[in-house]
Amino acid sequence: MYPSDLTDSQWAMIEPFFDVKKGKHLQKHNKRVLVNAVLYRVKTGCQWSMLPKDFPSHDTVWSFYRRACANGLWDKIMQAIESQV
Repeated sequence: MYPSDLTDSQWAMIEPFFDVKKGKHLQKHNKRVLVNAVLYRVKTGCQWSMLPKDFPSHDTVWSFYRRACANGLWDKIMQAIESQV
């Protein structure tokens, strides 16, 4: 666990943004873990390839982040988290 990880209450706020019912059996990585990996990278400023090994591969995290930004999901996530602060 890292200081940048989502709290349970933060995760509860953004979990509905992920349609976990659709294709859940096809999902290889937990969405909370992917969000935590992006938040770790943002907080530390490390290169994608230097993410700790307990996160999914940097290619996977980068792909998740890129898609979340492209479809507006990342902005919604950040707004929800910021509204709690």
